Amino acid sequence: MKPFAVIPIAALLWVTATSGQTVSSPAAGALSLPPSAVSQSPAALPAAPEAQPSAAKPLTLEQAIAMAEQNSPRLRGAAAATQRAAAAVGTSRAYINPSLEVFQGRQYARPIATPGVPGLLQHYAAYQAIEIPSERRARTRAAELSRLSADFGQKGVTRSVVADVKHAFYDVLRRREELAHQQENLKLVEDLRRRVEVEYRVGEKGRLELTRAEAELGRAGFAVRGAQLELANAIALLRIAIAAPADDALDPRGSLEQRIKLPELTALREEVLRTHPAIAQAAAEVDAAGARLDRERRLRIPQPTAFAEFENQPDLRFWRAGVTVPIPLWDRRRGPIEESKAAINQAQAEAGQRRLELISATERAYEQYQLADQQATSLESGELRAASSAVDAAQAAYRFGERGIVEVLDAQRVLQSVRDDLINAQFARQSALIDLEELGAIVPGGRP
Repeated sequence: MKPFAVIPIAALLWVTATSGQTVSSPAAGALSLPPSAVSQSPAALPAAPEAQPSAAKPLTLEQAIAMAEQNSPRLRGAAAATQRAAAAVGTSRAYINPSLEVFQGRQYARPIATPGVPGLLQHYAAYQAIEIPSERRARTRAAELSRLSADFGQKGVTRSVVADVKHAFYDVLRRREELAHQQENLKLVEDLRRRVEVEYRVGEKGRLELTRAEAELGRAGFAVRGAQLELANAIALLRIAIAAPADDALDPRGSLEQRIKLPELTALREEVLRTHPAIAQAAAEVDAAGARLDRERRLRIPQPTAFAEFENQPDLRFWRAGVTVPIPLWDRRRGPIEESKAAINQAQAEAGQRRLELISATERAYEQYQLADQQATSLESGELRAASSAVDAAQAAYRFGERGIVEVLDAQRVLQSVRDDLINAQFARQSALIDLEELGAIVPGGRP
């Protein structure tokens, strides 16, 4: 006989010897599985690694936002864009530099009847372009409006980053709560499976009941591992949102904000259109495009250049001054002017599109909050209690032999489904509240 055949026989003898000890336990609900049975249980698979290291420090929402404000590449990029626009204002105010010419050489006499006097030749000249005042004002105004647009853009990016941090932070809390519910469900199914095994060994239940319990135990175990994976993914997204170092352990701690009563949708819409940085940024872009058009028109005015020169020859000296004026004969800047007009139309169209997007986002967040709030309130007040009572009743009926394991498992699934729906509704309400804060419909903290 091969050595591999000894293992099942020894295990069978061990199970037979210990089965009597298992049945003789006084409390059926507290009975434990034999090691052989546990090793065959789907829930006894190696546990997935914990998503949160034990050395992780608690992380509050305020700390997460502060980390994002300090480390976020998006915020640094927006700040750099603002600095660049501010530097462009200084560039627009700069004056044109003058030009200076210096020539020096020698003059030689030629063998002619009246030769010139040989000696040193020197030539000095200076040129200065004279700016058109109206063109300078238009150029400076366009740069200042571009800087204003960058300022509003930076404020919009700040709102977006803070909203992303809140979404990621509360998503971690959501996944953690889902994991806790799945682990609680796993413990209940494990306890039920132990009861069924005891009853199966004493002959009160058939093999089918035990098979159903083991299948449900395997499903609950896989659900726990799926929840652990979702939690790990949520923590990874939070790490990206706050730009946390890779070696920092994150352990978000917090709770959902209290539900509030929102104002009318019309009032929220007006508040968003009045305060959102995207609206002000779009208006600044339209004004900047208008200033650039005005500058292109001013550039049609010829820009004169004043010059003065002095020359020293061996036999004479002279100086002269004058003005050079270009004649707009061939290029009258029609192309740049038409481009600037098209840029104004484009900026106006983008402003209208941003307005529509903000209105749509406000309506969507408002409706999401109202629907999620109604669903969460309904589940908290009725369905959750009813599902919990149904599980208690099914378990009691099962203990007295009035119901089978199928009814208990069905009631447990319904309770788990109601819990999941409640979690989804609560966090959908919180997500809508964050969106309303980002839009500017309500101030951070959930106050209208």
